[in-house]
This record gives sequence, C-alpha cells and structure tokens, in this order.
Amino acid sequence: MSVFHAYDIRGVYGKDLYPERVYKMGFFLPVILNTKQIAVGRDCRVSSPAMYKSLVQGICDAGASVVDLGETTTPMVYYATAKHGFEGSVQITASHNNAEYNGLKVSRAQGMPVGYDNGLNRLEELVTNHTPVPEKRRGSVTFLDLKEEYVSFLSKWIPNSLPLKVGVDCSNGMAGMFVKKLLGTNRVFYINEKPDGRFPNHPPNPLVPENIKQLQALVTEKNCDIGIIFDGDADRVMFTDEQGTFVSPDLIIALLGHYFLDGSPAKVLQDIRSSKAIGEYLLPMGAKMHTWRVGRAFATPKLKEIDGLYGGELAGHYYFKDFFYSDSGLLAALLVLQVLSSLNKPFSEVIRKIKKYESSGEINFRVDRKQEAMDALKAHFSSQEAPVATYDFDGYRVEFSQWWFNVRPSNTEPYLRFIAEARGQDLLQEKLQEMRIIIDPFL
Repeated sequence: MSVFHAYDIRGVYGKDLYPERVYKMGFFLPVILNTKQIAVGRDCRVSSPAMYKSLVQGICDAGASVVDLGETTTPMVYYATAKHGFEGSVQITASHNNAEYNGLKVSRAQGMPVGYDNGLNRLEELVTNHTPVPEKRRGSVTFLDLKEEYVSFLSKWIPNSLPLKVGVDCSNGMAGMFVKKLLGTNRVFYINEKPDGRFPNHPPNPLVPENIKQLQALVTEKNCDIGIIFDGDADRVMFTDEQGTFVSPDLIIALLGHYFLDGSPAKVLQDIRSSKAIGEYLLPMGAKMHTWRVGRAFATPKLKEIDGLYGGELAGHYYFKDFFYSDSGLLAALLVLQVLSSLNKPFSEVIRKIKKYESSGEINFRVDRKQEAMDALKAHFSSQEAPVATYDFDGYRVEFSQWWFNVRPSNTEPYLRFIAEARGQDLLQEKLQEMRIIIDPFL
C-alpha cells in the first residue's frame, strides 16, 4: 500500500519509508511547494532524527534552504508557517500511529494543507519515476526556536481562573513540551508527560479505549473534573468527564459553541460523521452548520472558504479561524477548560444536554468493492423511507427523521467505515442488523 495518503505521507520506517525514499521526497518538495525555503519540524519518534537527516539533505540538494524548527508539535509548525510567512513546511510525524511508524505532514503558505489531491499525488509521481540531480549550489540550514513565542501566543486562551481539577495524559507525545507551561501544576495532574518516541506507556491514539485507561484511573484517583488526553503530535485532543467516561469528540464541537457563539449568525464546520445533535444544540446560539469531508486536507481550506469561526471532527481535530484555520489540540483543550469553568456544572451534565442520539461508533469492514457496497446500503435504506437529507461528497451520509448513517471508504486504511445514530437504542440496533445483512455479500 502506498505511503502517500489523502492527508499526509505515512508508513513503517525501515520498510515503507527509508533514507533514499525520504531523501527523494525532500528533493522534490521545493518543486511541489514552489519555494526555495522550507520550515521543518519533527516529533520525538526514534526514527525522526534519521527522517530529518534524509529529508533535509534532499531539500538542500535541490538548492532550497531549511529552517529547522526542532522537536515540536505539528500545530506549532502550522503556526510557524502562517505567522512567519513560510511558503512551505513539513512536520515529521506519524501522529497517532504506533512507534514503528513515521511520516510527513506538508503545508503550503498560510499553513494550508497539502493533500493527495493538491500536491502529494505529484510528489508521488516524481519520487517514483524521476532521479534527483543535485544542484551545484546547495541550500543551507538555519535554526529557529519559536517555542516561547508559541506558548505566549496560546497563553491568551488560558482561563483567567481554573476552579477545576484536571487530569492530563500527554501520551509521551509532543504535548508534554508545552502543556505544563500553559496549565501549571495547581490542581492539574500529569501522566506520561515526557516525550518518548517509543511510547512506553500506551500507543498515542486516544480513540482506542485501552489507551485511555491510565487517564481514567487518574481522573478517578484524583477526583478530577475533567480528563484530557493528547495524541502523539498534539494536533488532536480528547476528553473524559469527571466520572472517567470518554466523551465522543464530535460533541465537543457543540460544547465550544458556549465560547464562540452569542446568538449572532456564525458558521461552524463539522465532518460528515458528526452527530446530528451538534447542529440541534448550536442552532439557538446562531450557528449555521456546514458539513464537509473528513481530514485536515479538506477541513482547513473549507473553514477558510466559508469564513467559519471554528469546526471539528469525530477524530478529535478542532479547527479555529484564530489559529489560521488549522487544528490545535492544546488550543482546543484551553477553550474546553474555559467553557467548563464558566458553566460551573459537571462535565457529564453538560454532555447529557448535548447528546440526543445513540451512536454505533465507527464500524470498519474490509471490503474490496467499496462503491458497490455503499450504493447497496444507500439504495436499501432509501427505499424504506424518503431521506430528509443526503450528502455524497465523502461516501454517503443519509439522514432520516429518526436516524442517519454515513458510510465512507477510509482515506488511510483498507476499510469501509460505517457509523449510524438513532433516537433510541432499539432503532439503532435494528438498523445495524439490517446494515450487516446488506454488507455481508461484499465481505
């Protein structure tokens, strides 16, 4: 399977990604980005120094210069790109993947993402079919330390008072470089704070229930009001309530309305998998909901296009106009703490008022004939009841009066992903049973 995905480049280092291949990626990146200067950051993975060496050698051999941002979070690279006017940047990271993985997240000017549709496809073709011919005049490497500046930038969103007890799991990822400087140590308890690219305590993917058990234990032990967990490169964040119960990340989009919305018309972005409850909750606050495709490669330019205030995804990415339309786990965490501090209610109570549907969560199937399977599901359920809304830009999302479903091909893995919500558990189970009967011939 190709390492070039819809949103980024990612694979197992030493198998899918190796020095010669990463060198070629670096060599051809200046052409893709149309620039002679590229900012480069990296996460703490064991393979990141080797990735950095190969990538930078390629960039410099192409005659372009490198601004080394050092070890940092992916959102700080977005910040650096937009704030300091770089025409291109790369973060070396595999985000939430296990330790053996690594990859590249590429951005253009203003921090706009480079996905497969607008650059990575061409990069793949160049890397596959062309041989680098180094320029006689190589580019240079300079170092730029923006960490203090970045903390100062984020500090404007620190709650004025924090009456909450907070548990934080940094997942041994890059959030550990910054979060204590933002939240301090008063009534805030940290675990897995030190960046360690081996991820010795648990893999850095908060969507896997096993990976949040340490945070849940911390929240219970310290009687915390909220638990916060970051992924490996800190572009995603997820939460537990005061009881240690995992909060579905899409519902945080609704919670953030208490910070951003005041009743005046404002645009909010959600992905195609997001709960219908979000729009219902935010409508009285003035939100005009926009639904769009999954992933930063699509969300960031869409939020900018509609001039939205903020947006979010089921996977725990939250995008902000005030953060150059990009996603930041640290900024999202600060805003959630602001909201909960101001509401002065238990987190679980706030979420209960938002959550109006029973959800299946994402269910994955290995399916070869993905489009046929999606068409069969759409035809079957639409024949039973006329849909009230249909979206077809990322698989299908089909909404009915009491329930809805989304079925879409994964952009990063060989799966067909299905998610459904219904007004009651009985209806949800009935529809899931029907879904399995329809999809079974395609497995």
